[in-house]
Amino acid sequence: MKILVRNLDRSVTDTEVLDLFKAYGKVESCVVVKDAETGKSKGFGFVEMPNPREAIKAIKGLNTLRVKGVGIRVKAADDQA
Repeated sequence: MKILVRNLDRSVTDTEVLDLFKAYGKVESCVVVKDAETGKSKGFGFVEMPNPREAIKAIKGLNTLRVKGVGIRVKAADDQA
């Protein structure tokens, strides 16, 4: 299941997001989207979890969690994303 993670502080790294999701199960991939020119975070990313049950637990557990003082938004990504 592909998960969209929004409202990330610009300093949050791929590894930090991965660590949040690993607590809920197996993670296939995790990427914080970066600006092509500056290399800085755009404030959102995607996580892929192969087990839908673990993915749903992660979404429920992490949505609105405060990371570096900012409440993140976590939801299932649209197939087009």
